[in-house]
Amino acid sequence: MNIEFYQALIQSLSKTHTKLIAVSKTRSNDALMEAYQLGIRAFGENKVQELVAKQEALPKDIEWHLIGHLQSNKVKYIAPFIYLIHSIDSLSLLEEVNKQAEKNNRIIRCLLQCHIAKEETKYGFSAAALETVLSNGTLTAFKHIELCGLMGMATNTDDAMLIEQEFASLQQLFLAIKSNYFSAQDSFKELSMGMSGDYEMAIKHGSTMVRIGSSLFGERS
Repeated sequence: MNIEFYQALIQSLSKTHTKLIAVSKTRSNDALMEAYQLGIRAFGENKVQELVAKQEALPKDIEWHLIGHLQSNKVKYIAPFIYLIHSIDSLSLLEEVNKQAEKNNRIIRCLLQCHIAKEETKYGFSAAALETVLSNGTLTAFKHIELCGLMGMATNTDDAMLIEQEFASLQQLFLAIKSNYFSAQDSFKELSMGMSGDYEMAIKHGSTMVRIGSSLFGERS
């Protein structure tokens, strides 16, 4: 755990409305407990199996965030406890989350993942697809979902100008969707973007959640 970086980060975030999500995928429970003892309570995982194992073993006041691609057949395993799903990238996935949330008598908080990167391997709604889903009224049937905002991943590149353009475009999309569809819903306020290499730029463009792993825990072996 890079305590020096963590302390500087927390000091920096204290001047913003941005929350730290510690990306803990592949990290040991001991590493997570070290972070927990420093005060971190929000952890982001990519894989359902690893997430479930950690949730069972670690303190129950941890907020678990699913930040990786989620398959519909895995939703049932996290539905009883997940705090926030960042990676809703299709209507069918949202339908399954709603179904499993109802089974667990819960309302599950979700972010809609938007495809903003140049890489085709990234998941997410296009701006046009998102507009279609939101405008046709389909989502009003999902009584066990609370849509809280958007998530995006920038292109994996050293081109800072491109990354900044992608973050700026997601911020504009968020503001438009908030204004057009969620103006009366205070909970639609989250913009999850920015990782270890680009979080400062993301905060500049309105990120409310930064997903940071390697700068906190060190590079993965």
